[in-house]
Amino acid sequence: MSFPTALRIAAQVRDGDVSARAVAEQTLARITAANPALNAFTAVFDAGALAAADRVDADRAAGRPLGPLAGVPFAVKNLFDVEGLTTLAGSKIRRGAAPATADATLIARLKAAGAVLVGALNMDEFAYGFSTENAHDGPTHNPHDLSRIAGGSSGGSAAAVAAGLVPLTLGSDTNGSIRVPASLCGVYGLKPTLGRLSRQGVYPFVHSLDHAGLFARTVDDLAAAYDAMQGSDAADALCDRAAEPVAARLRAVADGPLRVGVLGGWFTQGAFPEALAALAEVAGALDACPVDLPGAATARAAAFALTAYEGARLHAADLRARPLDFDPAVRDRLLAGALLPDAVAEAAHRYRPLFRDAVAALFRDVDILLAPATPCPAPGIGQATMTMGGEEVSVRKTLGAYTQPISYVGLPVVAAPLNRPGQLPIGVQIIAPAWREDLALGAALRLERAGVVAAHPPGGF
Repeated sequence: MSFPTALRIAAQVRDGDVSARAVAEQTLARITAANPALNAFTAVFDAGALAAADRVDADRAAGRPLGPLAGVPFAVKNLFDVEGLTTLAGSKIRRGAAPATADATLIARLKAAGAVLVGALNMDEFAYGFSTENAHDGPTHNPHDLSRIAGGSSGGSAAAVAAGLVPLTLGSDTNGSIRVPASLCGVYGLKPTLGRLSRQGVYPFVHSLDHAGLFARTVDDLAAAYDAMQGSDAADALCDRAAEPVAARLRAVADGPLRVGVLGGWFTQGAFPEALAALAEVAGALDACPVDLPGAATARAAAFALTAYEGARLHAADLRARPLDFDPAVRDRLLAGALLPDAVAEAAHRYRPLFRDAVAALFRDVDILLAPATPCPAPGIGQATMTMGGEEVSVRKTLGAYTQPISYVGLPVVAAPLNRPGQLPIGVQIIAPAWREDLALGAALRLERAGVVAAHPPGGF
C-alpha cells in the first residue's frame, strides 16, 4: 500500500485528473473509518473542507491559477487558531473560551497555496508532554502498533500522517514535540530555526523555545509546504526574516559535498540498540565523522528550567482558580515550575549564548550534525518508566533527552525515519546551522534517494 503525496495530489488536481472535492471526500471518509482506532483527530471540518475544495475546483474551471498545494488536505494540532472555532490546546480549561477570530498565519498561508483544512489534532495538554496521552481527549494510538504511544506533544499530527489520513500536518516543537512523534510514528518532521515560521495564532507554551513546524511522508512534500509558509510576520516579533525558498535547491544540496558530524557523548548515552543502529546507518551513508558537543546535558537542564518557569507563569491564574481542571501530570509540573525563583530562569538564559558558541564551533568543521531523535522506539500506552542505561527512568521525561539541547538554541532539524518496514519506527535528527533548513532537507533527500530513510505505511491503514 502507498499513500498519495501532497505534490502528487496537487499535480492531479491541476491536471484535472481528479477534483479537489473528490480528494476531500476520500480524505474525510478515511478519517471517519480510521480515527476511532487512532484518536488522532479531535475535530473534523467536513463542511469547511468540502467548501474549500469546491473553491479550488471553481478556480480551475474558470482558468484561474492554482496554488502549489491545490486541493491538498491538511490538518493542524489543536493549538493553532482556526477562525470560528475555540482553540483547545489539548485542555479542558479552554473549552469555554471564545472562538478564534482569524486563522493562524501558517494556516492562512497554506490555504492561500490551495491546501484544504480538514481538521484539528490531538496533543498533550498545553503542549507539555511527549506522549499525547491526553487526560481529556484520550491517548492517540501509534498507527504501527495501537498499543503504543504516538509520541508528543504533536502526536495526533504525526499519527494522522503516518496512517495516511492526510499528507501534511502542522505541529509545534518546544523541546522535541515534532521530532519525538515523527520518530515514533515513522514520518518526516521539520522543526525550523526559531523564528523562521510565524507563531501568530499558535497557543503559546514557552515563548523563548516555541517553534512551529510540520510533518509529511516525503522530503519534497515537507519542503513544498515549508516554502508555502515562509515569510516575515509583523504579528510575531521573532518572525522577521524574508522567505528563503528551499524546494528548488534541494537536489543541488543532495548532490553536492556535505561535511557531516555524528554526535556522541550525551546524544548516545543510554540509547536503545535500535536508536544506535539507526544513527550508525545514517552516519555511514553520509560518511560522517564522530564529534562531541560539550555542555549538552547542561543545555537540556536549562531547557527544562525555562519550560517549567515560563509555563507556570503563563498558566498561573488558572492554576490558582481551576487546578482540578488540568491534566494531573501537567498540573504537577506547572506547580513545580511555579516554585522556581527568577534566578533559575536568568541562569538558564545566560547559558544559552555559551552553548550556542559551542555549537557554532562544531559548524565551522561540518555542515550538518546527526543525533538520535528518540532514545527508543515507541513505548506502550500507560507505560510510566523504562530502563535506560541500566536505570529506571520516566518515559515522559526521557523521550526528549536528545532533542531538548537542540531546540534550546533554536537550530533547524529534520527528523527522518529509518527505512525499516515491518518494524517499529525510529528516527534520526539531521541538524543544520541556524537559517540553513536547506542543508537539513538536502541531506534528508540524499538519504531518501539512497533508500536509507523512508516513511512506510503501517499495516491496517
